[in-house]
Amino acid sequence: MNSRPTKLLSLPTDNQPIWAEYAPQHFGWTLDGGVAQVTLNRPERKNPLTFESYAELRSLFQALHHTTEVKVVVLRGAGGNFCSGGDVFEIIGPLVEAGMPSLLNFTRMTGDLVRAIRTCPQPIIAAVDGVCAGAGAILAMAADLRLATPSAATAFLFNRVGLAGCDMGACAILPRIIGQGRASELLYLGRKMSAEEGLSWGFFNALHPEGELHDAALRLAREIAGGPSFAHALTKKMLWQEWNLSLDQAIEAEAQAQALCMMTGDFTRAFEAFAQKQRPTFQGD
Repeated sequence: MNSRPTKLLSLPTDNQPIWAEYAPQHFGWTLDGGVAQVTLNRPERKNPLTFESYAELRSLFQALHHTTEVKVVVLRGAGGNFCSGGDVFEIIGPLVEAGMPSLLNFTRMTGDLVRAIRTCPQPIIAAVDGVCAGAGAILAMAADLRLATPSAATAFLFNRVGLAGCDMGACAILPRIIGQGRASELLYLGRKMSAEEGLSWGFFNALHPEGELHDAALRLAREIAGGPSFAHALTKKMLWQEWNLSLDQAIEAEAQAQALCMMTGDFTRAFEAFAQKQRPTFQGD
């Protein structure tokens, strides 16, 4: 396998508040009012991932740990499809020829992308239409919220290429979203999950008509971005960490998290706005 870039060198930070000017090489990026949009933009191939786009996405979500300028991220695909997974010729072909060290470097890197999505403080909204397959289905799964169109077709099709369904955290995360039996069915068969199934099983939060998905995702993102972002970050952290805690540990962790939130200016602003019968304006501190 040829040497591939594994990280970005010039991501912004809060010391350089230029996230609106961030220009990734392998996907689209916009930022407006704290709402970022990440657009997978190879529509002629249904937005497949490459070694480079995997690595750049991973670096982006890792860097989001260090900024408060970005409050919510909408992840979407261009051209009527979400993501068709790893590019057959640019990823699968080279992997067939690779040795174990290179294979393990790759699978760890893709897992790091999911870990970065799950652990960055910003809520991630996946706007899914059309094809959502393989690693694309994993990206949607890793998001905090998922909206879709009725035509969305989601498939965890790793077994179709001779791989196990335990890819990028699927065996840990997917059963927690849709249940063990349903996750087992999708991972063993590699079949498509229709949008209606995804909605009834709890994979999708809502379905929106064709042409309205993008606006619906932005409305949801703006509503979340208008909330207490420090508190939202703790909610996301607790939702992730409490998978591995006992009930007693979870209750104590939430007590500590809530006490931290009570020290914020947003908690005071909410009380003062309530006393004045006004809607609070949160500032994330």
